[in-house]
This record gives sequence, C-alpha cells and structure tokens, in this order.
Amino acid sequence: MTTVIDQAVQAQLIASTPESRAIPACLRYERDDPFAVRVSFPPSASLDGSAVEWTFGRELLSAGLRGPAGSGDVQMWPCGPRRTVLEFHAPEGMAMVQFDTADLRRFLGRSYAIVPEGSEAGELDLDQGLASLLRDA
Repeated sequence: MTTVIDQAVQAQLIASTPESRAIPACLRYERDDPFAVRVSFPPSASLDGSAVEWTFGRELLSAGLRGPAGSGDVQMWPCGPRRTVLEFHAPEGMAMVQFDTADLRRFLGRSYAIVPEGSEAGELDLDQGLASLLRDA
C-alpha cells in the first residue's frame, strides 16, 4: 500500500504589487507522519533563491477548506468557491499563496485513503520515537 503521496499543483503567489504570478508547488503526505502535510515551493518562488517547505497539520488543511483556520505561522481560508488561500508567516516576512480548492480536496481525500481521519495516532510508532529521543539526548 502507498505510504507517501506527492501531488504537483499550480499555485498563485499573491504579491503586494500587481504582479501576482503562477508558481509550481508540491503537496506531500506521509503515513509515517500522519498528522502533518507539507507544501514545498521551488527556489524560483522565493526571494533568496532557496527552496521553501512548510509543514502544518492535516486537520488545519481540512478546516481551512471549510472556513478560516489557523492562528500561527500557517493560516488559510476559502476565497470564493474555487480557490483557497494559504498565508505563511516567518521572521523574514509573509507570503500569501492561492490554490485551486479542488486540488487541495483531492490531496486531502488521497491522504484519508492512506490514513483515515481520526486514526492518525494508530499510525505512530511510539517505541521507535522514544528510542530516537533517548539516543539524541
């Protein structure tokens, strides 16, 4: 059975100037980290020319497709019936990126096929995690 989902999507970087631009992005979900989703952007999408990856809760993604969600570094909300905005905050600044809602829903549905909603804790290997923590201490 598949344990990782990578889904390429197109996003729209919302800029303070009228020059919003399309950028590629990749959504990622891994069974080994069942509570998290990742979105990565290529170096061409950042101001400093570095690839950028954000990790946030799958629950946030689900909630943000229905209404405003998040109160920390990642916030999201629907923007009309077909678009969803993700807002990322870092010490260097803030970025707003708009995604096609259907792409996000499809990705979320694929993640639920791997780990059903509400069963994430059953996927965690607590013994291995504890052993890793003790090794690093």
